[in-house]
Amino acid sequence: MKPSRPSRRAAYRHLREQAALPGRGGLARIGAAFWNTMGGLREGLSTEAAIKQEAALLVVALPLSVVIATTLWTWVALVGSLLLLLATEFLNTAIERLCNHIQPEKHDAIRVTKDLASAGVFCAIVLAGLIWIAAAFARFGA
Repeated sequence: MKPSRPSRRAAYRHLREQAALPGRGGLARIGAAFWNTMGGLREGLSTEAAIKQEAALLVVALPLSVVIATTLWTWVALVGSLLLLLATEFLNTAIERLCNHIQPEKHDAIRVTKDLASAGVFCAIVLAGLIWIAAAFARFGA
């Protein structure tokens, strides 16, 4: 005889319980998430040099993207690659701050964790560069 398994409903009950803040759903949850996002944007843009640089790059590149893009999808790829880069930098910053909070002193495991997050940012930079080079070549090259 097979061992009894909990019902699907029981197995996922804990996930539903953690899905939203108690008593806050719908528009209240969306509103709270929006203000949390605004706080994160404000904090990152006011304190982190890399985020400031990448945001400035986005501001400069937006008008340039209209000139380079020959199709809507090319424009979406150009702008999307820079937004992905900025998102990756925000996540890298969050990881670094969490690591610094947990272990303020130098530690090999923390160094490796920060290096891995930095490598993620590097991959996003390379991807953005490839997309912009390909779009520029398609527009002005051969």
